Parts: sequence; C-alpha cells; structure tokens
Amino acid sequence: MKAVILAAGYGTRLQRDVLADSSGSFAHLAGVAKPLLPVGHRELASHWVRALSASAGVDAIYVVTNDLYHAAFEDWAAKFSNVKILNDQTRHNDERLGAVACLQLAVKHFHIQDHVMVIGGDTLFKEDFSLSEVKEHFSRVQEKSEDSCLVLSYECRDEETQKYGILEVDGDLRVLCMKEKPRPSETSSRRACPCFYVLSKKSLPLLDTFLSEKQDAAIEEKDAPGNFLSWLIPRKPVYVHPISGRFDVGNLPSYIECDRYFREKLQNEETYMV
Repeated sequence: MKAVILAAGYGTRLQRDVLADSSGSFAHLAGVAKPLLPVGHRELASHWVRALSASAGVDAIYVVTNDLYHAAFEDWAAKFSNVKILNDQTRHNDERLGAVACLQLAVKHFHIQDHVMVIGGDTLFKEDFSLSEVKEHFSRVQEKSEDSCLVLSYECRDEETQKYGILEVDGDLRVLCMKEKPRPSETSSRRACPCFYVLSKKSLPLLDTFLSEKQDAAIEEKDAPGNFLSWLIPRKPVYVHPISGRFDVGNLPSYIECDRYFREKLQNEETYMV
C-alpha cells in the first residue's frame, strides 16, 4: 500500500488570519504551508510520517505540494528516507489543480499500481484513530470485493451538517450516498466524512474517468476530494470506518485548538495513530 498526502493547498484563510492577528503570537506561522505547521512537538505532516512508518503495510509516502512551498517540503522531507515530494508546478491559489488532479498526478508520476491511502495534509485525528485498525478493516472489505474502498466517518452535530459531506450507510456500513453540505432536515445521518480514504488499486483508473468527465467544469466541482468520492460511491463499493473526531486546520482558531490538544491532551505520542 502507498500513502499520498495532499499538500498542494495555499492555506489562504489561515494566512489571512495570521496576518490579521494583532497579538503577534502567531507571526511565526506566516508563509508556512499548513502540513508544515508545528502541532505539538512536530510538524502536522510529521505526525503522519511517524505513524505510517511505524505501522506495517505502507511502503512509500508521497506528498504532493505546489511550487510556492516546494523547497520547504523538500527541506522537511530530507529527514525521512521513505518520503518523496511531487511539485504540481502551480504558484497561486487561482492556478490550483484541485485535490483530485493532484492525486491523479501522484498515481501517474510514481506509477502507483497498489492500494492508496489518501490523506488530507491539513487533517489529524483524535487518539482513538488507528492505522492498524483501518488496514484490518480494509482487508475485510477487500475479502468481500477487490473493488472495495474504505473511508472514515464521525458523528457531527445537527448544525454542522451544512459544513461537511454527510454519508448515508446501510446496516453493513456500506455507503449508499454522500450528501454535500445538506441541511439537517435533508438527512437523518450525521456521519461527516473527512479527507482520508483507502482506495483500492482497482478504483484508481476511475480518477482518469472522473477528471475527463469534469474537464470543462469549474475548479470547485473537481477540487475537493469529496467530489470524487461522491461520484465513486455508485460505481464501487465504499465502506465506512467510524472514528470519534478529527482536527481540520482551516483557520487560526482551528489551528490553536489542534495544537493545544497535542500539547496538553495527547496521552501517548509514540503510539498515536499507529
């Protein structure tokens, strides 16, 4: 299995918040890509590299970034023997390829013909999350069908459904559909879906199909990886692995909350996510 960390975003909301902060307490975050933000005692993406390296089954980690942050990611990756950086060649947010195209770029550039763990570079999970458990669950759904993929979900509050993609599942935890930012009255489900997917190798050719179908669409229709997932669900079996929650670093308050958890509440950093 390969891991692809999607890290080509520009963090415009976070950088806007940092520049607007009058306290000066976060000036050191100016110009730092979100996956390279200090979270607890290491960079956000380093939590992923440490856990992926410690857990069996993932034999390569690929990080897709942009040209603006490429040098910073290369410097960071020099600490690791199993991390390779891929530059998507964009320098501005309005040039971005979108997360799905970045994933496709990694699959083609590194000639990936294996199952792929897709990880949002601005996302971390709470301490109950376990890569080992995810891989065991993926193995079980693969026994049902080699086409099967696995995604995560956690229970969100009623008022949060309009912020996320919400999964509706059957009794076997197979996803029936994903509703994009529905009103609470539009679905009884509260299963929010973060950017962490285990895609079967048989599903990877569908990246080409999806992007071909969307080639003339606005970037918003093909940027978020959830758009591909929603499109994939009727075509391949997709199952849910439940977790308790996540940290999604989008702005300065969410960064502060995430950093505080890792500094004050994380019980065992060495076993975290393994």
